[in-house]
Amino acid sequence: MTNIHQTSGRWRLGLLLSSITVTLWGILPIALKITLQKVDVYTVTWFRFLVAFGLLAIYLKVRGKLPTLTKLRSTPGKLLAIAIVFLAVNYICFVKGLALTSPGNAEVIMQLAPILLGAGGLFVFQESYTRLQWLGVSVFILGLILFFNQQLTNLITTPSTYLFGSGLVVVGAVAWATYALAQKQLLRSLSSTHIMIIIYGGCALILTPFANINTIFSLNIFYSLILLFCGLNTLIAYGAFAESLEHWEASRVSAVIACAPIITLISVDTVSAIAPNLMKPEHLTFIGILGAILVVSGSITVALGKSN
Repeated sequence: MTNIHQTSGRWRLGLLLSSITVTLWGILPIALKITLQKVDVYTVTWFRFLVAFGLLAIYLKVRGKLPTLTKLRSTPGKLLAIAIVFLAVNYICFVKGLALTSPGNAEVIMQLAPILLGAGGLFVFQESYTRLQWLGVSVFILGLILFFNQQLTNLITTPSTYLFGSGLVVVGAVAWATYALAQKQLLRSLSSTHIMIIIYGGCALILTPFANINTIFSLNIFYSLILLFCGLNTLIAYGAFAESLEHWEASRVSAVIACAPIITLISVDTVSAIAPNLMKPEHLTFIGILGAILVVSGSITVALGKSN
């Protein structure tokens, strides 16, 4: 298939960029959970897109590299619309799900996203699963079962909110994988920065009618800084992710970002120990921790277990 995007082959750069992405995505749920104490889901998400769009626009303007009309006209409009809509859906569903569950729970469920990205990459880019990858899928499913075995108490005590929140994160994972595959194919006609500025602007525009902008101006310095971090996190993490796809295969990138739950769980324990009023600990049992590790291991195996 001649129209498929080809990587640059600079895998070390791809690995570095993927590592930046996974670190930022790992700590993002903690920052979002804290911000949601004062700001609603739609306003937080709108602000993240707006900050990312504004800063990236300034950067490209200074360097004289804003996308031209000729470039935009040559870009597949439907593919770009898919990327914008599905990334917006991912953001909203993930943050809503996070508000109803916990950072660790949301991040573990989101590992469906790299699994789906890897599977989609294998399918769209004409690859196939190996036995090792099917083993990875089995390990991933076993990990989810073990992890949620310890969440049964939450499901029993708050079945409507916890189940609904977990379901929203699943929808967010599907939406993210769809966005990521569209993003990778868009790299054939636009650079990663040009794609992201269009997506950021489009998502901010879609969410503007739902944002309560006055809430932002009522925040104290602490919550303002956390909200600003969420916006900067969006710009840096997604910029690094978009660029990593330029240099490395989608399956390899998905393997690295699969480690996000481990970073999240460690970060939650750290923050809850330092500031228990801001963040509650996850209280994971040995079975729950083992489940999270298997989820990550299975996701990595699926991503890296393909034939040469």
